[in-house]
Amino acid sequence: QLQASGGGLVQAGGSLRLSCVVPGNIFGFKTMAWYRQAPGKQREWVASITAGGITDYMDSVKGRFTISREIARNTLYLRMNNLKPEDTADYYCKATRGASQYWGQGTLVTVSS
Repeated sequence: QLQASGGGLVQAGGSLRLSCVVPGNIFGFKTMAWYRQAPGKQREWVASITAGGITDYMDSVKGRFTISREIARNTLYLRMNNLKPEDTADYYCKATRGASQYWGQGTLVTVSS
């Protein structure tokens, strides 16, 4: 299972880095992504990275969030800068291998105004 961590309480304008450790070789996953779910809202896609390193972001986080991976540690990251109260949510990592999807447990990010 994926293990996500790094959430916490931060003031608006602050930064956090989320981590997600994946089992096995990270190149075995076609796509890896971060999602988030705010209270009372549906889970939404935030950012993704392909096995080839191509990244994509939802519009509201472009320029503020960076998705990356560390091959040697089999770890996916989400660096979040200039956080806003509307970024408050449980953040989840997801890895896709073939037709299978693997989710990590959520890590809570709370941004105070």
